This record gives sequence, C-alpha cells and structure tokens, in this order.
Amino acid sequence: MVETQQTAAISSPAPLEKSSWLEFSTLSGIPGLVAGVDEVGRGALFGPVVAAAVILPDSALPKLMAAKIKDSKKLSSQRRTQLAQQICGLAVDWKIGFASTAEIDKINILQGTLLAMKRAVLKLKVQPVLCLIDGNQSIKDLLVPQQTIVKGDERSLAIASASIVAKVWRDDLIMRLALKYPMYNLECNKGYGSQQHLLALQEYGPSPLHRKSFRPCQIKVLNTD
Repeated sequence: MVETQQTAAISSPAPLEKSSWLEFSTLSGIPGLVAGVDEVGRGALFGPVVAAAVILPDSALPKLMAAKIKDSKKLSSQRRTQLAQQICGLAVDWKIGFASTAEIDKINILQGTLLAMKRAVLKLKVQPVLCLIDGNQSIKDLLVPQQTIVKGDERSLAIASASIVAKVWRDDLIMRLALKYPMYNLECNKGYGSQQHLLALQEYGPSPLHRKSFRPCQIKVLNTD
C-alpha cells in the first residue's frame, strides 16, 4: 500500500529502553491527544481480526510505565486482563473495531486488518491529532493524520495499550464462541492453528466462522458412512 505524506514507517532494530517511549521523545513536541492503534488475530484461522484505538492522557503514561506495560503477546492472560482494566480506566477514550470472517475472506487479511483499525479510530468520540499505527501499512482514506511504526507495541505506550485492550476483547469473544464450537479447542488456541485445532479441522471441517481463504481451513471432510 502506498503511504500518504502524513505517514512514515519507523524501523526499530531492537526494543527501546523505557525512557525512549515515543510519548517521551519524538512526540513530546506534538500538542494534542495521540491515539495508539493495534490489532490482534491476524494470523488466526477462526474469528474476526480485532483492533483497538486508545487515547491516553499524559498523566497515564508514568502509571503505565510503572505497571511495566509491554506487548500483549509477552504477558500472561491474567496480567493482560488487569492491565486492560487499568488502561480503559485511565484512557481519555478507547474503542474496538473488527473485520468479520466473511470480510476477511472477501478482501484478504491485510485489508481486513486495516479495516478493523479504521473502524476503531472512527468510533472514537474524542478526535486525536495523530494516530500511531502499529506496522508499516497506513490506513486508506483516514482523515486523521497517521504515522506507521514498525514494532510499535515496543515503542509506544499508546500502541502497547491498544494491543492489550484488543487482545483481551478478542480473547473474551473467542471464549464465548468456544461454547458453540467445542470441537476446535478454541478456549486453548484462541482460534490460532494449534495441532489440535488443525486435527479438528481435518475431522469436522471448518465452521461458519473459520476463514475459508486460509489454506488450513480449505478442507473437505470425506463422508465415511
């Protein structure tokens, strides 16, 4: 995707120290509220891709640093839930956006991811002056200025917060859906392609909420009768 003049990809060769969070360095001269945007579920075989947009006040930043916030994938489930509650309580505004399985199959997972991010930003009731987007792909037709940041969840407290909020929201959704589709062991794999999940796909075939455009879901179960 061609980036607009409002965007710039920032590469991070290594995780930065806490003192180098973007909110305390390169963004310190930008007046106004900044939103962090991140997604989860991009590599899953089942369920939507989910994004969160989170706007934090300056007063929240030292509190989240003290809480040792980091990329959601590096936290335990219990710790993520605790942090998500803290983040949502501190945030000026936060919203969830998602793209459904059907939309992912129609427009592909990259476009589905960007659509989920766009929806999260558009739901915000508080208008940010800048959106920090995790990754290197900008969101098409987003009127708010944006900046793409490679490994943004390691560089921006707002993006790391969005990662945690999106992960907890999606995991809660998948846990509820696991009751409807118990054969896929979703409560353990959260829709990702674990060995048990792949074996279940071979035995039962895909459910209506599996991503049919993903190769592991393109399985036809033979009738053994």
